[in-house]
Amino acid sequence: MNQEPLSAVTDDNVAAFQKDGAVVLRQVFDRDWIDLLVAGVERNMAEPGRFAHHYTASGKPGLFFGDYCNWQRIDEYRRFMFDSPAASIAARMMASRTAQIFHEHILVKEASTADPTPWHHDQPYWTVDGSQVCSLWIPLDPVARETCVEFVAGSHRWGKWFTPKRFVDNTDHATQEGEPVPDIDAHRDDYTILGWDLKPGDCIVFHALTLHGAPGNTAGHHRRRAFAARWTGDDARFTRRAGYMSPPFDEVTLAPGSPMDPEVFPLVWPRAQ
Repeated sequence: MNQEPLSAVTDDNVAAFQKDGAVVLRQVFDRDWIDLLVAGVERNMAEPGRFAHHYTASGKPGLFFGDYCNWQRIDEYRRFMFDSPAASIAARMMASRTAQIFHEHILVKEASTADPTPWHHDQPYWTVDGSQVCSLWIPLDPVARETCVEFVAGSHRWGKWFTPKRFVDNTDHATQEGEPVPDIDAHRDDYTILGWDLKPGDCIVFHALTLHGAPGNTAGHHRRRAFAARWTGDDARFTRRAGYMSPPFDEVTLAPGSPMDPEVFPLVWPRAQ
């Protein structure tokens, strides 16, 4: 398994990420890493964690399944987070000297699943402040453009803080933080919306404040499994939010404003010699 990206991350990739808040990187993970994650996701679905959720209502077709914070108990995830090129890619894209694990998140939409992922951005859910926070969204199956997660280009630079959405019914969480997410789908022509055809080995890198959402998986007969690796960089600081937090990290005792303690959020990049 290669510990370096199969394809080099370029200055143009970094510039696009900084400008748009989301960029696709082509064929940066070899097949062995994808197969490892596939095995981990199948284990995860058979042995759900405490944050597992089935978003598809009973009686509706398909299945939208999500779970997170399982890298400590699922060895395939642990190996990927520590040994794959993911941390080096995240550090490069964030223009950070370091990359620390925040958490991982799987999102599975089986064929015929109509449930969309509501438009949202991640950081209002999270117990982290700072500008160097990103995710690598890694498809484990071919993804057509019409079922790909989408991003509003440049929205991470709007200076906006949007109220977290409930994935199960697209309503706002009860929280005092943020303003309502704009109705992107009703005004798509007003925005530059990014999305791509993807193959296993590709990944999307996106900023924690970039608005994104995804349609259901009703086109074709293929699963849409994705592994999202969440990372923090040099300027990240632990925080607590009013209202809903996901993951809540109830067990973490860091004071708000503290650096992300590597005993809790492991430092992966630079790699230990």
